[in-house]
Amino acid sequence: MKNVEMKLEGDILTIKVDVTKEFGPSASGKTIIIATTEGNISVPEKDDVKIGLNVYRKKPAAV
Repeated sequence: MKNVEMKLEGDILTIKVDVTKEFGPSASGKTIIIATTEGNISVPEKDDVKIGLNVYRKKPAAV
């Protein structure tokens, strides 16, 4: 997991991502990765609930 914080309070899942961070280009090279769970993972304290998250921005056009 990169740049993703999750907290479960009762039945509410809160996800926190710092959108100012970058982790380089995606595999395709079309986008810049901001945060990812790197696939599907279990929600904290709820093994039967899964999440898969990718946060990204478009890569700037080449000049």
